[in-house]
This record gives sequence, structure tokens and C-alpha cells, in this order.
Amino acid sequence: CAALLIGASSLAVEEAGWSAVLFPVFISCAGIVVCLVVSFVATDVMPVKKEEDIETALKIQLFLTSLVMTIVLFPITMAVLPGHLDIAGVDSPVTPFVCFICIVCGLWGGCIIGFVTEYYTSHSYQPVRDVARSSETGAATNIIYGLALGYQSVIIPVVVIAFIIFIAVKFAGMYGVALAALGMLATLATCLAIDVYGPISDNAGGIAEMCELPSEVRDKTDALDAAGNTTAAIGKGFAIGSAALVSLALFGAFVTRSSSSMPADESLTLKGVNLLSPVVFAFILYGAMVPYWFSALTMRSVGEAANAMVKEIARQWKEIPGLQDAAGLDFHERQAAREKGTALAKPDYQQCIGIATTASLREMIAPGLLVILSPILVGTLCGVEAVCGLLAGAIASSVQLAISMSNTGGAW
Repeated sequence: CAALLIGASSLAVEEAGWSAVLFPVFISCAGIVVCLVVSFVATDVMPVKKEEDIETALKIQLFLTSLVMTIVLFPITMAVLPGHLDIAGVDSPVTPFVCFICIVCGLWGGCIIGFVTEYYTSHSYQPVRDVARSSETGAATNIIYGLALGYQSVIIPVVVIAFIIFIAVKFAGMYGVALAALGMLATLATCLAIDVYGPISDNAGGIAEMCELPSEVRDKTDALDAAGNTTAAIGKGFAIGSAALVSLALFGAFVTRSSSSMPADESLTLKGVNLLSPVVFAFILYGAMVPYWFSALTMRSVGEAANAMVKEIARQWKEIPGLQDAAGLDFHERQAAREKGTALAKPDYQQCIGIATTASLREMIAPGLLVILSPILVGTLCGVEAVCGLLAGAIASSVQLAISMSNTGGAW
């Protein structure tokens, strides 16, 4: 949306016709097709034949998708965009090649963030092994090492995002940032497949457990889930990086749209936002606090739901006759018991599922309202510049907090 809005504000794009206006849509469409084609590499060309190759196959998939997208996007960019674009905030005309560089920066920046995330969350590398080794001296040292890993893992992704933003804004303004975000999201289909790989494997293990399948089935799903924890962190790294760029692009679109209704001498696109203004600086601090407020609400909600789940399991463990004995049997012992005609007690799965689903919906109301109402109330009561401070603080704070929390969890 931000790329469409900013691009449509350029007279050269408007005169070039709908193909130039819809250039961001072409990027997304090309990404879907490329991800679909490259997926056959993992399923047909280089299928996984042993557990150790799972992470390697997913990394190859991500790398090949980025490489093919780079090749495909060059002719699309050169054919669709006009010879030069006049973008607000950029002194010289923006050429299609500059737009291509912005897209490629976002594309490969996301790839770098994904690989760095894997380094900090995979058991194959030293950081996770250090966290595991710290457990030998107790839970406290494990927590300290895990938090330190999360904080350290922020460094390279933030530097990469800052570099992308600098290059994009320097040469193509907010339109460049929007294109960089689209570049990072161009491989979204592959990233989503990598991200949901872990939960699917985990759910498969749970279904195998509930269906009382042999223990070797559960061993295989556990191996897949272990790799899935790392791949989920990689997907989250992509999501966080692209969210930072998209947020900045939408921020630019907000400033552009707000300035259109202001007097020419007060337009924010011309005079900018003064960080030393009391209202701006105050709301930068407030905006930097909002992600922590949101995280506190969601983490507390998870804790309450987990507490209710544990109490329900304890109740069933105590009140359902024979459940303790049945839970300790393996597949072969269960089969032998059934052959003898012995009825095995089963837990009430539906009750536990109800607790999880109800909490997931009910507990997200307050965090959702916080995010939605904050900019509305600040803009209504304190003006556009206050919203700019709020958004700037929230973007800077949330990116680092999200990467840290995601990688700490992935490593643990």
C-alpha cells in the first residue's frame, strides 16, 4: 500500500500508466511464482533423505529463491518503470536501476537476517551450545545466557536494516524504503513455508501421541520439530525485518498524506519533524515504551492460560481413574493391554483445547486495543507531530525487542 501510494504521487509514474503504478503488485506476483517454482527443488531435485539434511534443505530453498528473484526482478523493473521518477524528498530523478537496487537490498538483507537468525538459534552452532552448557549449573545461568544470546543476536540484523534504510532513503526516498520492504517480502511464500514447518511437525507429534502410535513415530516428529524451532525463528526474523521496513514506509505514507492537507509552509515533507520539539521527543519515549507494554500484556496472558492448563491437567490426573497408570504405558504395552480386554483411561483433550482457544481470543483484546487506539488518541489530542514521535519510537524499540525475544526463545 505504501509503495502504491508514494509511487502514485509521482507524476512520471502516473504518466507511464497503470503498469508503472502497479509495479509493487508485479513484485509480489513474481515472488509467488518464483517461490512456487523453486519449491520443486526441495521436493523433486534435492529431497531430504535423512534428518541431518532438514535445515540444509530449507536454507538452500531460501537462498535459491532470493537468487532467482534477483534475476527475475531486473527485466521487470526495467520494462515497467519509466526512465526517471520524481520522488518527494529526493533531489535527483530516480531511475529504474536505483529502484532495482533498493529491491535487491531488501531481498538479500532479509536473506542475511534469516541466516544470522539460524546461527543464533540452531543447535548446530556455538551460541545455542553455550546456552545448553550453561544449564549444567542451574536454571539461573541458563536464563542469563539465553537473554545475552538474544541481545547479541540483535546487532547484525539491526545494522543490516539500518543500511537498507540509509541506501533506500538516500537514493529513492520513502519509495525506495517501500520497494526494499517489498523485496524482503518477495520471498514471503518460502518464508511462510519455513515458518510453519515447526508448528506442523509439532502438531503431527501431538496427533501421533493422541492416536497412541509407536514411539518411533514420535521420535521422528520430535526430530522434525527440533529443526522446525530453528526454521520458525528464521521466518520470524524475516517477518520482523520486513515489518520494520513496511512500518517506516507506512510512516512515510502517513507523513505524505498528512502534509497534503497542511499549508505549504507547514508541510512535514518539506520542513521535516524536529526531534528537539518537546512534544515529538516526549512521544518518542512514549512510543518506545508501547512495545514493552504490549509484550507485558501478551506474556501475562500466556502465563494465565498456561496456569489454567496446568490446573486442568492436574485435575484430570487426580480425578480420572486409571489415567496415571495408562499414561505410563508405551505403544506395545497398550497393545498388550487391549488384547487382554483392559480398558485404558483417556484424558479429556477437549477441555484443554477449549482453555487454549478461549484464552487466545479473549486475552488479545487488550493488546489489540492498545496498538489500535494509541495513534488515534495521540493524533486526536496532540497532533500529527506527536504521532510521528510515537511511531518513530515504537519502530525503533519494537524491532530490537522482537528480534531479541524471538531468538532467545528459539535458542532455549
